Amino acid sequence: MSTTTISRTPAPGRTPVTGGTAARWAAVDSWTMTRRELAHWARQPVQVLVGLVFPVMLLLMFNYLIGGGKGIAGDYAEFLVPGMFALTMAFGLDATMVAVTQDLNKGVIDRFRSLPMTNGAVLVGRSVADMLQSLASLLVMIGVGLAIGWRWHGSFGAALGAVGLLLLLRFAMLWIGIHLAMVAGRPEMVVAVQVLVWPVGFLSNAFTVPQNMPGWLGAAVEWNPMSATATAVRDLFGNDPGVVGTSWAAEHAGLLAVVWPVVLVGVFLPLAVRRFGALSK
Repeated sequence: MSTTTISRTPAPGRTPVTGGTAARWAAVDSWTMTRRELAHWARQPVQVLVGLVFPVMLLLMFNYLIGGGKGIAGDYAEFLVPGMFALTMAFGLDATMVAVTQDLNKGVIDRFRSLPMTNGAVLVGRSVADMLQSLASLLVMIGVGLAIGWRWHGSFGAALGAVGLLLLLRFAMLWIGIHLAMVAGRPEMVVAVQVLVWPVGFLSNAFTVPQNMPGWLGAAVEWNPMSATATAVRDLFGNDPGVVGTSWAAEHAGLLAVVWPVVLVGVFLPLAVRRFGALSK
């Protein structure tokens, strides 16, 4: 299917795309694509509900059925809940990946690329909708955490900082998912890609401290981006696990919680945009 490029003469009613006008139309087009993604929520409420409930089920299961993390001093919920916040930021990528691959296979992306719209608005709309859903999921998890006895002991500003780090991690994971979805190309291939997500999530300090693991595994876990975010978030919330690692990664978790997502976004966002731009070539 042949398509024209997205950088084109504006449609009737649009002024020539220059300077501030280009930025305004970029925002308008991106918001239009965001509204499209949000409209899918109303058409697929079960999928949205599953995305909200699944991490809650994991939290309750680990807290009440498997809980009592070895080596954790004090209330296990105060260690587990921030870790589950970080783990939740990796969940739900399958929905994003399936949505992208479905649009690719149904020709929706080609149709959008043939319209006089800003280049990349489709990806921006997808990312904004995903971040809104991630924020909703995080708020649900915070509510459930409070219900099972978790509390934060830091300031409100520190709590907001923790939420910011969690959303930053999600933003990085999102662009990894978008890029891998376009590489996979088909919805059925998403399952194979998902296999890569689970080890990253569970080989972290979300459920227990790395000191309880074999040395080589504990070292790998401490350098996991999700572990860095979980540790930094626990610190901001004032949830002390009672066992603090002595490695450089453990002592500088706050720094890594920013550096890891920024590096991942710096790698995968350009890759995703480049892949998107090459779809019609």
